[in-house]
Amino acid sequence: MNKTVKNSMMAVLAATLGLCASLAQAQDRVYVIDARGEVATSANGLCWRTGFWTPAAAAKDPAGCKCDKDLLPKEVCEPKVAAPAAPKPAAFGEKVTIAADALFDFNKATLRPEGKKKLDDVVAKANQLNLEVIIAVGHADRIGSAAYNQKLSEKRAASVKDYLVAKGVPANRVYTEGKGSKQPVTKPDQCKGAKSAKVIACLQPDRRVDIEIIGTKKK
Repeated sequence: MNKTVKNSMMAVLAATLGLCASLAQAQDRVYVIDARGEVATSANGLCWRTGFWTPAAAAKDPAGCKCDKDLLPKEVCEPKVAAPAAPKPAAFGEKVTIAADALFDFNKATLRPEGKKKLDDVVAKANQLNLEVIIAVGHADRIGSAAYNQKLSEKRAASVKDYLVAKGVPANRVYTEGKGSKQPVTKPDQCKGAKSAKVIACLQPDRRVDIEIIGTKKK
């Protein structure tokens, strides 16, 4: 046996052993895997199948759709398209501004009977919604110190919350805040002068509670 023939036979034997080793390592595969870990293909690009090949087994093989897509069920090789999510109901918001003078006596944080009636309307609106939150923000006029007005606005917002909760609104759905006299409605050139009945009446729009109701409409 000449050297050339001997070398050729050894090369064939090595390739055969390599292929057998690959097959041993990929017994769960239904396609022949070469030394590179790729599916072995013919000159025509067809995948070489092993003796384990069946349509059902090919459907589970990672290369099944690449090699035999036409033979496999459609749902195996085409990803399922998720159904579009149902649109969420649009959030509904309504802002109600109630004059503090309608809710409280001057310089007080105790609700008046007339004020309670106005808050009953707020409760009625909230009951028409899948309520997310009610925001009550108290405001004061400029008469008095900033610290005093801050506390007064906070107390008034808290009084509004207490009443809403007493009427059945969940406490964790009511958020309160006091802004003191920092966000007046009146203009800087309005209501000039020292404290007087006229100035107090002029500053009335600044004394207020802004109530915002946010939720989605019930079906």
